[in-house]
Amino acid sequence: MKKYLIVIEKTKTGYSAFSPDLPGCIASGKTKQEVENLMQESIGFHLEGLKSQKAKIPEPVSMPAYCAIPA
Repeated sequence: MKKYLIVIEKTKTGYSAFSPDLPGCIASGKTKQEVENLMQESIGFHLEGLKSQKAKIPEPVSMPAYCAIPA
């Protein structure tokens, strides 16, 4: 099983998300949970498309990290 990082951002109308390791793989939804669920589906769909084109499946290489900056 591979785990792909997703980045979730708050928008004016809800949330959007993308995966840095899968260019073009995006989703948006009204709630954080909805966008997480949609990204799971989107990643599956994206990978199936790559497989059907016999394209290389990118390895997940992105990882989360935070930088603490004094305010």
